[in-house]
Amino acid sequence: MSDPKPFRYDTEVPPGQTRHLRYEISETYLGDPVEIPVTIINGEHGGPTAFLSAAIHGDELNGVKVLQEVADRYDPAAVHGTVVCVHVANVPGYLAQQRYIPIYDQDLNRSFPGNARSNTAERMANVIYERFVRPCDFALDFHTSTRNRTTMYHVRADTARPEVDRLARAFGSNLVLSGEAEAGSLRTVATNDGIPTITVEMGRAHRFQPELIDRALEGVESVFAEYGLLPDAAVRWPGWTRVVDGNGDKRWLRADTGGLVEMQYGPVPLVYEGDTVCTISDHFKEREKRVAAPFTGLIIGSLQNPVAAPGHPLCHLVGVDDATLREIEREIAAGEFSERPWV
Repeated sequence: MSDPKPFRYDTEVPPGQTRHLRYEISETYLGDPVEIPVTIINGEHGGPTAFLSAAIHGDELNGVKVLQEVADRYDPAAVHGTVVCVHVANVPGYLAQQRYIPIYDQDLNRSFPGNARSNTAERMANVIYERFVRPCDFALDFHTSTRNRTTMYHVRADTARPEVDRLARAFGSNLVLSGEAEAGSLRTVATNDGIPTITVEMGRAHRFQPELIDRALEGVESVFAEYGLLPDAAVRWPGWTRVVDGNGDKRWLRADTGGLVEMQYGPVPLVYEGDTVCTISDHFKEREKRVAAPFTGLIIGSLQNPVAAPGHPLCHLVGVDDATLREIEREIAAGEFSERPWV
């Protein structure tokens, strides 16, 4: 066991202390500070440093609640290491309740590691990254789907890297979409810097979804158990796991015609090849287009806005192998299957 150490940013948090702070990362048009809320829990015992972030996209709120609970739940006396929570990374977007930084629509999650002399997003990303991400050993970044869509609870991770695969599996999500993230994303930049990072996708924007929040809190505790921050806790096993890589069966089904969309699958997001996923009809009900599942799988993302034009995404379908299908069917029959991407 390593000796406990202070966590340093501009100042330091000694071992055995929790500190809640607001850290300035920019200014408004009026010259007022833009401050991100941060919690640092520095354990009484030595160990790794975990970074958790939410609301890099300002309207994605489930993760904000997750971090609030994490910051309140863990006592430094029980923690072997340090937990760093950036509760709201994109404060301007959060205040406006929109995805991007307002006015110029800059994506904070395409701006890491940032640049102290560049645009607003890159300056903000640079402060967050240098002060709070770089000192850490691994990272969990919480997201939801964008507006007018919802997503099934899952993890995105570059599982070709063993250190990332370990983190993704420890989180205990049933579904892992494997592959590299976009350049400039926190996940890509931190992972390339030797800080294994996963993205947790959970539900819808603009709301709290308690069932997903509870599952994410279980995932956080499982990760802390795996890495020794909570040596008395248990690593979680979700019952079945499906890792889908870039060459696996996954596809966005898109509209070929415009009209009114009615989803036809349910009450669970498992569909079989040839099943009707949705229909698209005109306003006179004189024309109806049926959209069928091209293969058997799980609908992990779904349109929420019931109108579409040609090219609009309708749902994200991920294939499952025979063993996973049998386990999902068993859970459905037993009433244990809990995935509801539209809730």
